[in-house]
Amino acid sequence: QVQLVESGGGWVQAGGSLRLSCAASGRTFAAYPMGWFRQAPGKEREFVSNINRSGSLTNYADSVKGRFTISRDNAKNTLYLQMNSLKPEDTAVYYCAASTKVVLTRDPWSYDYWGQGTQVTVSS
Repeated sequence: QVQLVESGGGWVQAGGSLRLSCAASGRTFAAYPMGWFRQAPGKEREFVSNINRSGSLTNYADSVKGRFTISRDNAKNTLYLQMNSLKPEDTAVYYCAASTKVVLTRDPWSYDYWGQGTQVTVSS
């Protein structure tokens, strides 16, 4: 299995930027398609972005497209989420997750390993 630890969250004003990192340990990081999800208070966990094993294919939720960029460095066993032009509605706990499925999916139930989450707060 793989262990995941997120970092980089914090407080930022609207329009600002943050870069989240997800450090992986355990089995080979490059073997896993990876995703970012978020959960705001009182809401269900929602898909933000995902990336295939090599980093050649990415997907984004419509709400973050053009503002967020997912990437991975398999040599460093790390997943990233660059978040620009942040909005108050981006406020949530952000989670990284690893999937053992072959197909890249947005369904959180298809992800087998999760980090503990990192809080992102965007003030207006």
